[in-house]
Amino acid sequence: MVALRKVAVGEALIDTILKGDCVTQLEKLPSGSVDLIFADPPYNLQLEGRLTRPDQSEVDAVDDDWDKFASFAAYDDFTRAWLLACRRVLKPNGALWVIGSYHNIFRVGTILQDLGYWILNDVVWRKSNPMPNFRGRRFTNAHETLIWASRDATKSYTFNYEALKASNDDLQMRSDWLFPLCTGNERLKGAEGRKVHPTQKPEALLHRILMSSSKPGDLILDPFFGTGTTGAVAKRLGRHFIGVEREQAYIDAAEARIAAIEPAPQSALTVSTGKRGEARIPFGTLIETGLITPGAILRDARARHEAEVRADGTLRCGEHVGSIHRVGALVQGLDACNGWTFWHSELNGALAPIDDLRRIVRKDLGAVA
Repeated sequence: MVALRKVAVGEALIDTILKGDCVTQLEKLPSGSVDLIFADPPYNLQLEGRLTRPDQSEVDAVDDDWDKFASFAAYDDFTRAWLLACRRVLKPNGALWVIGSYHNIFRVGTILQDLGYWILNDVVWRKSNPMPNFRGRRFTNAHETLIWASRDATKSYTFNYEALKASNDDLQMRSDWLFPLCTGNERLKGAEGRKVHPTQKPEALLHRILMSSSKPGDLILDPFFGTGTTGAVAKRLGRHFIGVEREQAYIDAAEARIAAIEPAPQSALTVSTGKRGEARIPFGTLIETGLITPGAILRDARARHEAEVRADGTLRCGEHVGSIHRVGALVQGLDACNGWTFWHSELNGALAPIDDLRRIVRKDLGAVA
């Protein structure tokens, strides 16, 4: 079973959609209460006139009022306002993802840095089925850019490196992601067969984002909720969400969509962490907890070397004195050694690596947490 983490927001706001302007609605959230934000803001596409295909049929492009701004300055003011509001509600170790195109992402990135966010990566979403460039005057726009940034310059943000690597056939996950545009049954359509939202994002994209940088039980905020892709994926993956959206038609579509989502069983939500995700346990902790007593003798696996444990957490082997790693290296004539696997102690009547004792401490710490 995966224990879902507690969230610092009133129950009435959890897993809901707030209707209205995002800056105004975020005032309802306490400072430092959100684990992760995914933002898909207006791109300010600046489309002029109809966009047609070579056969003169009209392209269903983004021409909604919410994507129109009087000037770059107006767009920058809008961007600064919502990024400030998001920064206030993020936890100190929280992070934000924002997606955009060449129309806006560079302006957004500048303002992110101006406000104190710390950029961790930019990720390219390469579309396997991009819309063609019908006018033939530019390259086909086959990608969008995501910026991943922590609230502050900190190392404590969530990054599920081992899980991503395992899902990528044991290769490090790269910063170029290949996904198709949202199509088929996933694309929400109205009664007349038209798209409910012109820029609905694929659930695969949000799945990777939430799996990479959040944990089960985390609170995910989407200040431009649209038709609820973030909420749908969050519910499926055992995360909580809060969405903000102005348009009632989008809210209605999102609520119906999320209500139909079946959450994954808690047993399937454990995130693989690997060694780097485990709590750091120094050798001295084994002495402090009594698992190893001062004066105890440690040996290597073949019992060729013996070292006495001292009360201060060091080992003594003949003239060699130092840490478990340092003494292990010296007795072998090496530059380095992993003392946790080199040194052994008696456990259940047999020699076992002292790393086994460290696992006992980690298990006990987990029970307390």
